[in-house]
Amino acid sequence: MRDVQVAIDLAPGVDTSGLPAERRARHAIETARAWNRTDDAMSALLDAERFAPEQVRYHAVSRNLVRTWVRRSRGKPSHHLTGLAPQTMMPGAYTARSSR
Repeated sequence: MRDVQVAIDLAPGVDTSGLPAERRARHAIETARAWNRTDDAMSALLDAERFAPEQVRYHAVSRNLVRTWVRRSRGKPSHHLTGLAPQTMMPGAYTARSSR
């Protein structure tokens, strides 16, 4: 409903353990999108990657989040970020940074 603060407040308390892995991953991806703090958002995606890596790898929202984080990173992206953003997923993401 586009109320980001409500989503941020409620998301951690939602019990997704009974949901299929794909739905749990989608919840984590949407939670990551709502958070304004990169560390919290990245943590949510890393959690989702443990139980549904293909959802994180191929979902447009998570790909856009990771692409944005790579572009915003100063210097070399963290190993967590490079694990979420393999070059096969984001061609040119790392070469564009090195050409600056």
